[in-house]
Amino acid sequence: MIDRFSYLKSLIVPLRQAMYDFSEARVRKELKRLSTPDTLFRLSHPFGDTNGADQHYEAALAPLFDALPDMERRDHIVIAGKDDQGNDWVGCCGTYTGTFIAPFLDIAPTGHLVHMRFHEFYRFEADKMVELQALWDIPELMMQANAWPMSPSLGREWHVPGPATQDGLKTSPHPARTSADTCQHIVDMIEHLQRHPAEGGPEVMEMERFWHPRMNWYGPAGIGTGRGIAGFRNWHQIPFLRAMPDRGKSNEGISAHFFGDGNYAAVTGWPTMRQTLTGDGWLGIAPNGQAVSIRSLDFWRIEEGLIRENWVLIDLLDIYRQLGVDVFARLREFNKARNLDRAELLKGIHA
Repeated sequence: MIDRFSYLKSLIVPLRQAMYDFSEARVRKELKRLSTPDTLFRLSHPFGDTNGADQHYEAALAPLFDALPDMERRDHIVIAGKDDQGNDWVGCCGTYTGTFIAPFLDIAPTGHLVHMRFHEFYRFEADKMVELQALWDIPELMMQANAWPMSPSLGREWHVPGPATQDGLKTSPHPARTSADTCQHIVDMIEHLQRHPAEGGPEVMEMERFWHPRMNWYGPAGIGTGRGIAGFRNWHQIPFLRAMPDRGKSNEGISAHFFGDGNYAAVTGWPTMRQTLTGDGWLGIAPNGQAVSIRSLDFWRIEEGLIRENWVLIDLLDIYRQLGVDVFARLREFNKARNLDRAELLKGIHA
């Protein structure tokens, strides 16, 4: 008999297949099959929240499909589990890719293949998806279109890969004990991270206890990737904590849903953190003393008892929005000297 979490992962297979060879009719059909009329779809800025499959498709997927008419979805990680509140989740990490033919959210088309990372979390009740929490790395498209409206990244920007072990598409029976141990390792790691700087220097985080010496921290476009503990600390954590040293102090309005699946774990929440911008140096944002909520949806892979890979998406556009910075307004300034027409490419090899 198939276990509950393998069954939930099987429920989204037809949708994933429909989005691989993307067609409007099939994707609409599968979204409706999977959801209810009241399903809450929560996406990164500027999309916001919608209810029901049709509204979600029209607001987000239709304009993306128009911009990338040969779009395909590629999943690198598909896991499932139950959080500590009893909610059933399926988490997917992957890439939307296709030829950038038409403008998308005022990003000018390139006529070339592009990629945009996604982290998507489906919450199920019985056999229906009742909520989707998803971040798309829209700044990744801005970067590929050479229209970067924000401060330069400190980390390495590249096409973030899937798991080094190529085992992220979990199809085997759900190992309850291993999954629980993996999830607990992540929860303990985050508890230790939050001890710094409130309770002491970097040593209180006990990084070597949780992280593999050759770990990769795959951050979103705008932050980039850090290699090893030194790369993670220098290119993300140090500027992040200098800007917001009250990390972990406020639980107002936040939620965090952790679950494990074998040697993988994930967290989703809308939002997962709330911190106050009191220092300088992170994303080039001025320290205005304002509290911001942060949507950070993560996946981790454990190897030899330590975290070897960590995929992280943060809704940076929403953080700028909360601080009164309209990233898309600056993008439109670039567009005064750009061609926003559809790219008409020759079909076949003969002119």
